[in-house]
Amino acid sequence: MDRVSAFDEPLKKLLGGATAKVMAEHLDLHTVGDLLHHYPRRYEERGRLTALADLPLDEHVTVVAQVADARVLMFNNGRGKRLEVTLTDGHGRLQLVFFGHGVHKPHKELLPGRRAMFAGKVSVFNRKMQLAHPTYQLLDATDADEATEAVDAFAGRLLPIYPACKQLDSWRIAKAVDTVLPSAQEAVDPLPPALREGRGFAPLPEALLKVHRPQTKADIAEARDRLKWDEAFVLQVALARRRYADTQLPAVARRPAPGGLLDAFDAELPFTLTEGQQKVSREIFDDLATEHPMHRLLQGEVGSGKTMVALRAMLGVVDAGGQAAMLAPTEVLAQQHHRSITEMMGELAEGGMLGGSEQGTKVVLLTGSMGVAARRQALLDLVTGEAGIVIGTHALIEDKVRFHDLGLVVVDEQHRFGVEQRDALRSKGKQPPHLLVMTATPIPRTVAMTVFGDLETSVLDQLPAGRSPIASHVVPAKDKPHFLSRAWERVREEVENGHQAYVVCPRIGDDAEDQAAGKKTKKKAPEDDGDKRPPLAVLEIAEQLTKGPLAGLRIEVLHGRMNPDDKDDVMRRFAAGDVDVLVATTVIEVGVNVPNATAMVIMDADRFGVSQLHQLRGRVGRGSAPGLCLLVSEAHEASPARARLSAVAATLDGFELSRIDLEQRREGDVLGQAQSGVRSSLRMLTVIDDEEVIAAAREEAVAIVAADPELGQLPELRTALDALLDKEREQYLDKG
Repeated sequence: MDRVSAFDEPLKKLLGGATAKVMAEHLDLHTVGDLLHHYPRRYEERGRLTALADLPLDEHVTVVAQVADARVLMFNNGRGKRLEVTLTDGHGRLQLVFFGHGVHKPHKELLPGRRAMFAGKVSVFNRKMQLAHPTYQLLDATDADEATEAVDAFAGRLLPIYPACKQLDSWRIAKAVDTVLPSAQEAVDPLPPALREGRGFAPLPEALLKVHRPQTKADIAEARDRLKWDEAFVLQVALARRRYADTQLPAVARRPAPGGLLDAFDAELPFTLTEGQQKVSREIFDDLATEHPMHRLLQGEVGSGKTMVALRAMLGVVDAGGQAAMLAPTEVLAQQHHRSITEMMGELAEGGMLGGSEQGTKVVLLTGSMGVAARRQALLDLVTGEAGIVIGTHALIEDKVRFHDLGLVVVDEQHRFGVEQRDALRSKGKQPPHLLVMTATPIPRTVAMTVFGDLETSVLDQLPAGRSPIASHVVPAKDKPHFLSRAWERVREEVENGHQAYVVCPRIGDDAEDQAAGKKTKKKAPEDDGDKRPPLAVLEIAEQLTKGPLAGLRIEVLHGRMNPDDKDDVMRRFAAGDVDVLVATTVIEVGVNVPNATAMVIMDADRFGVSQLHQLRGRVGRGSAPGLCLLVSEAHEASPARARLSAVAATLDGFELSRIDLEQRREGDVLGQAQSGVRSSLRMLTVIDDEEVIAAAREEAVAIVAADPELGQLPELRTALDALLDKEREQYLDKG
């Protein structure tokens, strides 16, 4: 077999069709290489039991434990049988339950004192942790041959526990790995020999062997160090090459003319910029003054003044004779940016109009739902250069849109934009325009170095003066219903004090949505009552509040399926103070600014992600009165969902929260599902813990790419890069 093909061999050739099919469909493993890079999640020591008390809810786990007792119970007047087995590890206990015909074999085998590996999904029943119908493999079988076989299957004293799925247990994956392990000898080593020797890493074949079949804990540590480095390094080389390619592109340097639009704007500002805003502005203007396109990520908390920084950059480009475009993810947000930017600019936004300023420029809005005449005028203003600034949705990217001289593109909430859009906008300039990407989702430094690794990063971490603190509390609606009643009383008190409130729900709750949900639900077995109810819905909650705890208050609903005029009307009336309580979906997550709104109640808060909760909470406390955010949840006290909510309640620091979010999501690895829905290349590296590895790999990668941009001297590294940057990952990195 030649060196590349051993890893490309399809699994079905070696493992048989049925196993290969499950691996492909449920674990996304297709080739020998994929399986060799499917590393154990952790290792069990023979004779040591797993800590049952620490098992995560709703996750598929593999545990090694001992049977404490087992009993068969009858139910349904003797017609139904249930086997309950209690496992112990000397500290915690875990219940197993088997029903019906599945009772016989485990009843014979799972006798008190026996040890086995069990795999299943952790749920809670009657306040006890349990695994329903787990699969298991005995580790001390009575039949000597069987016992030897079980032990041999897991050579050495350390049992590898693999990320598994319901259809394929960890020990079956281990057997499959045994079959393909000889191919590890064929591994192509991506690390340049000088780098590998300089850092004292094991060769790749040896690292693969040690990670799957370690003899000692030192083997595991050595293998992990090496494999982490590979991942960090190959990814950083890909990003370094992209940054290098960008620096080779030409761009027009945009230096603001003195005494122009920017100076006039600064002179009118009723406040001074924060130190942070001044520093970030300097970084941006330095980039704009070069003849290569700027690629900068501007991150800052909700309300840290990002729009002001972006607007000054746009004005600077207009001063230098170019045009600036701001791209927003939704029409509501585009309209809002347009409104706030024209307000900030005052008469400077009325260029060419009567009463407008000499130095002014036109600021136009372009969205998909505009009337024909308004749209035609906006397009005309862009092509003639009459409009220096345009704000719009992805309608800006359409073929029909032509610019006179596009110099800067500002993208708001970048993670909602794909690579195709970024390229389409780039092609609208005579030369590639400068690019500024803004996000209000705080991103830890390591993630910025990986997910956004092709962008330089600026951070705004000071809040402008005058923002009020927000108190956050978890409301455990199931355990303490009176807490929820008190929550509604608090909302009423805020309204009586002249303020307003939001109530946020995960779902709209109209017929179309319910029918779609109905198609997905299938009939459950009677004992499968662990499934949650559907998420709470705007329309139902609004009705309950109107008739019940908030009767007499002016309550309105807002959600994405309303027509744009109705949405605008509700938002306008809420902003004007004509609505007391707005019951909404997450459409209010970005950009809604009503300083008089002081309270927010988030229903089913455990159904939202950490950064989404943080974004939502940023809608209150925007005025001088303190804000209140109540996170209502029915999640079990010991569940990861509740831990997440407590973390959000405990801190207002978005960067700290994004770290917690990462730590809790580490299984759904950060670069992959967590950010883009695309499976990531990171198996071993945890972005949150491995900051030093990532930073060191980035340094090495930059040096290697600077010396040899095409990697002509490093064919093995090229091969590894091609494997990393297959089509979907290439796209994913670009979405960055």
